[in-house]
Parts: sequence; structure tokens; C-alpha cells
Amino acid sequence: MAIAEAKSERIEIRTTPATKALLQRAAASAHKDITEFLLEAGVSAAEETLVGRRVFQLDATRWQAFQEALDRPVVNKPRLAKLLAGNSVLQ
Repeated sequence: MAIAEAKSERIEIRTTPATKALLQRAAASAHKDITEFLLEAGVSAAEETLVGRRVFQLDATRWQAFQEALDRPVVNKPRLAKLLAGNSVLQ
């Protein structure tokens, strides 16, 4: 059995009374206290957000194609260079 790590860190948040009431109702409906409910939801959301940034899986054929794409020599693409040199629609 794994030894549980001591909880020594705090996270404080501010919210509106309506949001707090909503979270309390949700926690109660899940038979959890609000701390447990928020911590589980937050950890789950964090893992989901980060999983795509750490690991991706390919079958053998796609892995080979990926490796070949990485190994191809660089090709000059003037139209792409022009597009990237201009202002972004987000600017």
C-alpha cells in the first residue's frame, strides 16, 4: 500500500455567493465536502488539459510516417513565408 503524502499546501479562491452556492449544491449531490469536490474536479481538469501535451500514440505505420516527415529536408515555401511575415488577424 502506498503511503499518503501529507497535505501541506493551500489554494485560496474568491468567488461570488451564487457560484459558491452552486458548488456547495454540486458537492452535496456528489456526497462530498466542497474541498474534496473542487480538488477532484480541478485535478481531473488539469490532467485532461495536460495529457495532450505530454503523450501521443501512433501505430507503427503512422509512427514511421511521422519519423519520415521529421527527417525530410526543409523546403522553402515563399507563399507561406509571406503569409507568416504579414500581420496576424489576431493583432
